[in-house]
Amino acid sequence: MATVLKIGTFSALICRKSYSHLRVSSIMGGHTYRTYLKTSKEPFLNGSSSTYVEEMYKAWLKNPESVHKSWDAFFRSTSAGAEPGDAYQSPPLAPVQYVEVPLQALPGMPSLAPTSTPQYIEPRGIEDHLSVQEIIRSYQVRGHLVSKLDPLNITAANIQSAFSEGSPSSPQVVLRSYQLEEKDMDRLFKLPGSTFIGGNEKVLSLREILKRLEDVYCGHIGIEYMFINNKEQCTWIRKKFETPGIMNFTKEQKRLLMARLIRSTKFEDFLARKWPSEKRFGLEGCEVLIPSMKTVIDRASELGIESIVIGMPHRGRLNVLANVCRKPLEQIFAQFSGLEPADEGSGDVKYHLGMCHERLNRVTNKNIKLAVVANPSHLEAVNPIVQGKTRAEQFYAGDTQGKKVMSILLHGDAAFSGQGVVYETFHLSDLPDYSTHGTIHIVVNNQIGFTTDPRRSRSSPYCTDVARVVNAPIFHVNADDPEAVVHVSNVAAEYRAKFGKDVVVDLVCYRRRGHNEIDEPMFTQPLMYTKIRKILPVLELYKRHLVEEGMVTEKEIEEEEARYEAILQQAFSNAEKNIRMLYNTDWLDSPWKGFFGTKDPNKCEPTGVSEDILLHIGEAFSTPPKGSFKIHPGINRILTSRKEMVKNRVVDWALAEAMAFGSLLKEDYHVRLSGQDVERGTFSHRHHVLHHQTIDKNTFRPLCHLWPKQAPYTVCNSSLSEYAVLGFELGFSMTNPMALVMWEAQFGDFMNTAQCIIDQFISCGQQKWVRQSGIVLLLPHGMEGMGPEHSSARPERFLQLCSQEFEVLPEIDEDFAVKQLHDCNMIVVNCTTPANYFHALRRQMLLPFRKPLIVFTPKSLLRHPDARSSFDVMTEGTTFERLIPDEGPAGQNPQSVERVVFCTGKVFYDLIKKRAESKRDSSVAIVRIEQLCPFPFDLVKQEVEKYPSAKLIWSQEEHKNQGYWRDIQTHFETVTNHERHICYTGRPKSASTATGSKEAHKKEQEKVLVDALGL
Repeated sequence: MATVLKIGTFSALICRKSYSHLRVSSIMGGHTYRTYLKTSKEPFLNGSSSTYVEEMYKAWLKNPESVHKSWDAFFRSTSAGAEPGDAYQSPPLAPVQYVEVPLQALPGMPSLAPTSTPQYIEPRGIEDHLSVQEIIRSYQVRGHLVSKLDPLNITAANIQSAFSEGSPSSPQVVLRSYQLEEKDMDRLFKLPGSTFIGGNEKVLSLREILKRLEDVYCGHIGIEYMFINNKEQCTWIRKKFETPGIMNFTKEQKRLLMARLIRSTKFEDFLARKWPSEKRFGLEGCEVLIPSMKTVIDRASELGIESIVIGMPHRGRLNVLANVCRKPLEQIFAQFSGLEPADEGSGDVKYHLGMCHERLNRVTNKNIKLAVVANPSHLEAVNPIVQGKTRAEQFYAGDTQGKKVMSILLHGDAAFSGQGVVYETFHLSDLPDYSTHGTIHIVVNNQIGFTTDPRRSRSSPYCTDVARVVNAPIFHVNADDPEAVVHVSNVAAEYRAKFGKDVVVDLVCYRRRGHNEIDEPMFTQPLMYTKIRKILPVLELYKRHLVEEGMVTEKEIEEEEARYEAILQQAFSNAEKNIRMLYNTDWLDSPWKGFFGTKDPNKCEPTGVSEDILLHIGEAFSTPPKGSFKIHPGINRILTSRKEMVKNRVVDWALAEAMAFGSLLKEDYHVRLSGQDVERGTFSHRHHVLHHQTIDKNTFRPLCHLWPKQAPYTVCNSSLSEYAVLGFELGFSMTNPMALVMWEAQFGDFMNTAQCIIDQFISCGQQKWVRQSGIVLLLPHGMEGMGPEHSSARPERFLQLCSQEFEVLPEIDEDFAVKQLHDCNMIVVNCTTPANYFHALRRQMLLPFRKPLIVFTPKSLLRHPDARSSFDVMTEGTTFERLIPDEGPAGQNPQSVERVVFCTGKVFYDLIKKRAESKRDSSVAIVRIEQLCPFPFDLVKQEVEKYPSAKLIWSQEEHKNQGYWRDIQTHFETVTNHERHICYTGRPKSASTATGSKEAHKKEQEKVLVDALGL
């Protein structure tokens, strides 16, 4: 005899195998509840006990009817020669007796109404209570797998092999096996401390336990949190979802939610009517995003947050700007009018732009600053930039716990799982110098990426699985249930505030239109879009729900809609009347109040400093920590060497860098150096953090103790990431123009994995978004026989991204050098002296504007005996040298010079050594171009005219199709008005940056030098 029991959204088929183990399988659908119980009472077989099977086999040989039919079939098959894996056959089911149980349905889902008054029955044993705990835990762990998340009610996009027997995502895995029978359904069980479903009640019937678990874990919210290895966090989450009545909303809250839905929906409708053929990447299908974000902001504001930095893709951006950040609608509508910007910059398409705005939060009556960071279509690239900007705001506000400043990141489902920068950014979340103390991630889960469905775009069950690597709780929610969305959003804001950790809200929705408004989605998703076109928008569903509940009348809804329509229409009229409404500065996401206009834009303060300051920094940087701090003997030798240099008034690369940092710290500029192994330096030259040799975590940072009231110095090793970390530092640099923010690559070659940040933000940020940044990239570069991955920072790529004019010689006056810097988009230098590096770093802060600085830093020159500078070229009155002329015999007698070799960087030292060996000091002049962009036309012109009869040579280590040659050739033609020709000497064209053979490298390098000097 057997009975089938259906529990809520599951039909649980409970059958006892021959080993007396109850197995539960779940089947969706239906409203009839039946119980299936098997009457056989075979002894329990735990696993594959070979002793038990042997005894059973012996019994079967004597009497086949003495064992269960399944074992009879198994032994018959194996005796006939079948493999054990193929021998099992499912036996015929015992006759089933169906018992109809009438139940009263609740709104939205069937209930598990009791068949009789629960009676407290003495327990048969502890196993029954453990079984109940196992059931509860099973819902907590796997209930999300069968929750009703998809508003389309089709095969859930977040489950790969839906309802496939035995698959990890099959509903069969939700309930574990338990040894309870139908009569146990109305027994009272004491609830364990691991659940809050009882509220104030300590005991519940099994039927009520199952019903409440169904309501919590198998409704419109799917909760993934049991993988978190923190008991307090898990308990807190359970309480927020399991406590009875916790999702009850007041009438005022529901009406506010409806009003926000109206604004979200009607904004998109208005744009669709006014500009039907314009791309806008609307929010149709996930209009609930706006109430979700506003709920997060309201709750965060209540909890003390004063500033929120937002990063998001293009879908829904205009709606967020209008209805979350309250950007003036006139400015948004002006973007559709085809007007040219009335100020600087090329601008960008409307759904890439950002903003910064401070407004009153009417729910909390507190001011809050909202910034949406501008970003291109490179999905998720903005994530680390937002984190860096957030960290910087926290740093300058003294917000060490993230209680005042936070970030919200919006994602698309396909990009969230597909873009590697998401993973890189998550891994910054708990690092001491990168943490923002929790980010709220909101995924607009359209269940499709452009035209690719999830079965072809990811291997994970959910698009959000990447968040599990940092133990972030994940709240999946059906976006057609606005109240569930608001509850989840509140919980997310509270979780972030309490624990300072990342949290993910997955809004499972759909995309009512195609990828954009002029796309046809039926080409590739006909079934999905056939269904989409039949379902009502979430606003219509929620309005009906509220009217049925008596929370609002049809007339009140119409009045609310009419009010917002009038606001939109008025803004549209204003935008049409004012033809000069469009300014790129209106979309600035990082305004620097009080920075611009305070200095002459064509002047730069002197970069030299007094000798007393140099001596003070040098002494502090070369002195071991006081007391019993034990340092490594090798560090002692380095410090002794530094002290000797200070005594002799000279600096190497590391000492010059420290003096640049220290002098800026004295002048109240914050200095931040970040990257892979920057504390020591990849080449063991820096040593800005000294480690006690016998006590863990005991360190000393000399540059943090230079002056009593100095600015802070931050030096921090990063994760082994380029893309996310460079983005982070760029975001940090955008917040405060009074900070020198630097990112150093382990080798310059490795910047190629951060190329997206360079291409899309650093090189063009000012032109696209009128957004300046003083970010500094330190890229070790030089051909030293270290192979093709440790030789080149690819100077040609940066020069190609520079916007300087090639073919027109600019007008040269006394302010030419600074004007060039003002007009360029990036500064690119390759310094040959420590002093010039010192001046380049100080100039970054002393300029009246900010530009990205690319520095091709040396490797072998870090310790080269000739790569030293005197204090004399660093003290007051000295400055950065854009070009260093030949200062030897050739430079003093230019008329006798046969060849002028122009070069940049480390090859200069190879050239002067070879020239000395060949005794051509008088006939060959060697000129160093230290600043490659903007190109020093004035100084190069002087040098060319200085040697009227000499042959002009450009020499570089890099291959001809790499390095600087293509730019140099055009620049020299402009300088000489095509009257003098410059020749190339260097390596021939190559697909690889360098040979991997040390011997081949030496031969190539020798030929470069011989050709350059004409030997």
